[in-house]
Amino acid sequence: MTLFNSIANRKYGRERGFTLIEIMVVVVIIGILATIIAPKIFDKPDQARVVKAQTDIKAIMAALNLYRLDHFKYPTADEGLQALVTPPAEPGANTNAPATSYLDKAPVDPWQHPYQYLNPGVHGEIDVMSYGRDGQPGGEGYDADIGSWEI
Repeated sequence: MTLFNSIANRKYGRERGFTLIEIMVVVVIIGILATIIAPKIFDKPDQARVVKAQTDIKAIMAALNLYRLDHFKYPTADEGLQALVTPPAEPGANTNAPATSYLDKAPVDPWQHPYQYLNPGVHGEIDVMSYGRDGQPGGEGYDADIGSWEI
């Protein structure tokens, strides 16, 4: 068959569709690409959650430092991070302290667990941390703790 006949056959519809081998080659190529690319794509949401937790902890630490400037101390462990949302009225506190809150709402980590607050802290004067994806102390990978002392 000459090149002209091949082009003419395709143009006028004498050759239709794909062969089984052509379809199988395409399916194999798609499968190989999926096994290479899929793990990289599915890992991104967990990486983004870790970065968000680190950013949240930085913001909470900044709010705690502002609280300390206004009230001359960090919130107690009993007051917790809720003191940043609704600051307690304390006798003898700084009368120039703002009546507004330091955070809009009680902070929760990207896995919907509350952030942990320690006063006194283990790693510093105060510690703020997320227990990671599993919500339990310790762990490895995405289940590892993310703390203010690491940032």
